Amino acid sequence: MPAVRKVIISGAGIAGPALAYWLGRHNIGATVLERARQVRSGGYAIDLRGVALDVVERMGLLAEVQQRRTEMSRLSVVNAAGKPILSISPPVSGPRAAELLRGDLIGLLHGAAIDSEFLFGNRIAAVEQTADGVGVTLENGGSRQADLLVGADGLHSTTRALVFGAEESYSNFLGAYISIATVPNHVGADRETRLFNLPGRGVVIYHTPRADGAKAIFLLNGASQLGIDRRSAAQQQEFLKQTFAGAGWETDRLLAAVSKSEDFYFDSVTRIQMDRWSKGRVVLLGDAGYCPSPMSGQGTSLAVVGAYVLAEELARQPDVAAALAAYERRMRPYVEANQRIADFGPGLLAPRSRLGITMRNLMLRAAPLLSRFGGLDTRLSRAAEALELDAPRMA
Repeated sequence: MPAVRKVIISGAGIAGPALAYWLGRHNIGATVLERARQVRSGGYAIDLRGVALDVVERMGLLAEVQQRRTEMSRLSVVNAAGKPILSISPPVSGPRAAELLRGDLIGLLHGAAIDSEFLFGNRIAAVEQTADGVGVTLENGGSRQADLLVGADGLHSTTRALVFGAEESYSNFLGAYISIATVPNHVGADRETRLFNLPGRGVVIYHTPRADGAKAIFLLNGASQLGIDRRSAAQQQEFLKQTFAGAGWETDRLLAAVSKSEDFYFDSVTRIQMDRWSKGRVVLLGDAGYCPSPMSGQGTSLAVVGAYVLAEELARQPDVAAALAAYERRMRPYVEANQRIADFGPGLLAPRSRLGITMRNLMLRAAPLLSRFGGLDTRLSRAAEALELDAPRMA
């Protein structure tokens, strides 16, 4: 019988509900804390690849994931007049990859974790560990006790800060900032992505029938670490205007729409790298422990696979420390392989020079050939498969 019978999970995005589901399959109770007041909907496009799809299939959700694909069919690079410079099919596709909206996946995971307790509008204010368990004080009052606390609360994890120390000790800023928001589809995009570049800046609009309107993305590459990601949404939007206004194409119109968006997102492109993901009765999962940055395209897959492996080891091992050590031993090579993919992202979407933009465009035209001879698609696919799942262990 496993030593862990009750778990507190901080964070109800993707990693938290995925873990809650698997804990329930092993008859381990879970309470999930989430600072948002309800299940998050909408959001940007995310990917599930390789081993992550195997985990989703074991959850019985693969068919529903496939039904919710974004159905993106074209990527076009446009000039300042909106004329396509090149147009290709997305280079990453096929049965071992599925792109869907973040909110769609969150909804599926929450629906699957029906045996778990979810507490919305609350989060952890303090953590106290003992030899036999862990206690948390909640921000809105009250407390909870459990055998284990799992921090699944994202890049700016409160759990990590309380137990492991300041984020600056573990973050690796990749020199870029990214913003995403829902905007009107005034360009008439249909299941496609349109990308416009100036040196160090990328402006994207993409449309999927899975969501109303379109998504706008702004990427600034080659930036200094300004701390703007920790400021208010109004300050972040002003920063975008100062950085991108007058850039050309549809940029100014998109900036005006972003200021009215209800799901505005802004963050640094940052990788989290830690020597250890656990400390006593506290362990980190997903972006909280090993965020690969949005540029890897693998953060969601790491969260889903990590949740499966952690639950398996907690069910398998009679000792908590042994279970957490096994989780890290199995996951670390997979995490490191996928974190390395992020190094290509900012330069691909927003090359820092006009020559870089030209070379990137040439590479995109040659994407099918590069994939056959070890291009980015191949490296990404290999990283996505860099973990072998054990046979399912059910309680």
